[in-house]
Amino acid sequence: MKHLSLVLAFFSVILLQAQSLSSYNSTTITYKFHEKFFAFGEFQLRGIEDFSYPDYYEVKGGIGYNLTPNHKPFIGIGRYATYAEHNLDKEEFRIWLQDVIDLKSGRVKFENRVRAEKSWFYEPDKDVTSGRTRFRYRLNISVPLNNSKVVPGTLFANVYDEVFFTPSNTEPVFSRNRLYTGVGYQVDETFGLASGYMWQREFASKGNKNINFIYLALNISLDGTDDEKEYSFPSAD
Repeated sequence: MKHLSLVLAFFSVILLQAQSLSSYNSTTITYKFHEKFFAFGEFQLRGIEDFSYPDYYEVKGGIGYNLTPNHKPFIGIGRYATYAEHNLDKEEFRIWLQDVIDLKSGRVKFENRVRAEKSWFYEPDKDVTSGRTRFRYRLNISVPLNNSKVVPGTLFANVYDEVFFTPSNTEPVFSRNRLYTGVGYQVDETFGLASGYMWQREFASKGNKNINFIYLALNISLDGTDDEKEYSFPSAD
């Protein structure tokens, strides 16, 4: 309970600062249905222009393969929608391939994630379609604070940096950078909570933009196998 109180206090401080920030809310479900395969789903709501009013959402999911305990290829699909003045401004359908390789040093885990994405866009007001290919790399460092590894009752911290590259003739190739720092708490075998701060820098030909997000997340982890339970909280994505 002491560790849960620390997490809730952290959440409260963040929310008190939310008036000038954007919101980033996420619920994820991970289900290990085979010793080698797992399913993943995520729902996001973001309030980019107004913290309390969502103007972006995404629904996505996919299948991953435990090639080794520290090497997990994944394929995913998703639908994404952006709103302007309470009306649908742009919708996106995306598919991606990614590879995740974890390296550990003591209790510290270094997650290396490489992703290749293909997106198709539609802007209903303009009746315009377009496409995009994008590549991403993320280095995520996480460490349990009160245990040697993440188990129920563990408070953990993580920080990551992610860079986005979009080959284009009209926009900068280096299109985005994300920096995140936060804490989480593995409540029990099924539920985990996390919160933190994310700085996002958009690079565009029409001018650069900074977005400051407060991240709040709930993770649901299910295991239908007899394997030893592994607790891995998905980072803000």
